[in-house]
Amino acid sequence: MSAVFSLPNSLLRNIGRITKYPLLNSPFELNFQSKHSFRGVRMGSHQHNDLKRDSRGALIVLEGLDRCGKTSQCARLLSTLEGLGYSVESWRFPDRTTGVGRMISSYLSNQSQLDDHAIHLLFSANRWEKRSLMEAKLMSGTTLIVDRYSYSGVAFSSAKGLDFQWCKAPEVGLLAPDLVVYLDISPEKAAERGGYGGERYEQLEFQKKVAESYKKLIDTSWKTVDATLPIEDIEKHLKEITLECIVECQKGKSLSQLWP
Repeated sequence: MSAVFSLPNSLLRNIGRITKYPLLNSPFELNFQSKHSFRGVRMGSHQHNDLKRDSRGALIVLEGLDRCGKTSQCARLLSTLEGLGYSVESWRFPDRTTGVGRMISSYLSNQSQLDDHAIHLLFSANRWEKRSLMEAKLMSGTTLIVDRYSYSGVAFSSAKGLDFQWCKAPEVGLLAPDLVVYLDISPEKAAERGGYGGERYEQLEFQKKVAESYKKLIDTSWKTVDATLPIEDIEKHLKEITLECIVECQKGKSLSQLWP
């Protein structure tokens, strides 16, 4: 099915000043492929940080440096939860299947050049265009395992020298994760892993700056896991903390919005 999606006015104004993409200067159409009918979910006002809800799915986010193992662990966690009978989906940002996502993909693969502010706003727009669908999935009882989220956007853009608070601003109002897991690995160790260097940001010195930016974002609510542990050990730990989070959400934990 298709739906007309509009970005927040503040985000549109910023994008409009920096980019020349006509797609971003007006509402644009998104296509959601689903076997089931999609019912609109009323979004809470950004003036209130809590969205009072009943039993729902959990929003689980995995963060970390490039090549820390996020994608592999997301796949393993998806398989584990499906095996336990949970309704669960694996998502990834950027979502390169959308119009905005294709612009981002072109940039990341070094096929196009964009101002640092512009690409940051495109990353944020890519998350915003999934916001309503994300809420609907969660409220239907589906748990979402997300490979990168707003924190990556802030960490990577601020590592380029952009103002930290400016980087956070476009994310205000997006759904806050119920659990953020940081897969901790040194930039040097990550650089030794296969496939490193294939995309724009996979450069050792830049990843060191990203690691420093992440330190400003990590708080006591995050769970940090040593990404150099055996894959099976990481998988076991993720299963434990994820199941605890899912139980809390099934008991009616309220959805909240960025930033707390």
